[in-house]
Amino acid sequence: MSQFPSRPPDEDSFQQTVTHKADRKHRARQGRKRVWFGLGLFGLVGWSVTIPTLLGLALGRWLDHHLPSRYSWTLMLLVLGIGLGCWNAWYWIQKESRHE
Repeated sequence: MSQFPSRPPDEDSFQQTVTHKADRKHRARQGRKRVWFGLGLFGLVGWSVTIPTLLGLALGRWLDHHLPSRYSWTLMLLVLGIGLGCWNAWYWIQKESRHE
């Protein structure tokens, strides 16, 4: 026989209940963090594509107005801005996925 008295069944049940609730609370906090992280990353990706696209569009319109050409500066710089924005978004996603 062991020298320690066994715990009453009520105490085991109470400990299991507390442990279960603590685990559930911990998982819930982690879930909230993932949701906000996802929304933040979504915004970061959106702006990292939008800003270079709009800058390329604005610069292209200005160049078309001031330097008439056979080719459309607006269209060329719009495509360049979209490409740069997509590369920028890819870079941020890669950087953030390494942190997790």
